[in-house]
Amino acid sequence: MDKTLKIAPSTDPIKSVHDIVKYAESIKHVADFLHCDIMDGEFVENKTYSYTSLSLINEKTLLPLDVHLMIKNPHKYIDKFLKAGANILTIHYEAYSDKKQLINDLKYIGSTGTLAGLSIKPKTPISEIIPYLSFLDVVLVMSVEPGKSGQPFIDDTYQKVVQLNKIKSDYDVDFLIEVDGGINPTVSQNLKRYGANILVSGSYVYNSENKQEAIKSLR
Repeated sequence: MDKTLKIAPSTDPIKSVHDIVKYAESIKHVADFLHCDIMDGEFVENKTYSYTSLSLINEKTLLPLDVHLMIKNPHKYIDKFLKAGANILTIHYEAYSDKKQLINDLKYIGSTGTLAGLSIKPKTPISEIIPYLSFLDVVLVMSVEPGKSGQPFIDDTYQKVVQLNKIKSDYDVDFLIEVDGGINPTVSQNLKRYGANILVSGSYVYNSENKQEAIKSLR
């Protein structure tokens, strides 16, 4: 796996598919992924767009789609988001009470050629996901509470990145470490030093006057 630092600007807080496509077009030469935040208003408070809108976004941009499902019952929708064009499909650990189903879903995502991701909320310890790491391509560590853009970075995240890198060595597993929430140039340099691979930025990039330069500043 390519471990150079990747930047994935987020579709949150953009409201319309038209504006998302316009945004993707403006950053396509400097971003590595378009991070697509899918919220259902149940797993998290906010609600965004569905797999039908994702399919439209996929048709209009060449950026690979890093799709983050913040939804209840993700099992029911995995096929729809895969067909809509996800290049990375990340499901939430906390959305599964049946952990056997979680393993089956991660295996299924990986079997399609899409990268399989697992996300954890800030209060979920890394130790809880160790049994699932061998089925993963990406671990997405939330550095803010999921569902609302513009929150400050939670400093405990740094230690989680350190833990994950140690686990990779101790357990002989390989996955990319992605961090989402409160990313700015200072935070990004710290995360890069601690061994993160993909950084997701919503408000910092989107609210910048020069979005391309903002993305470059995170590298």
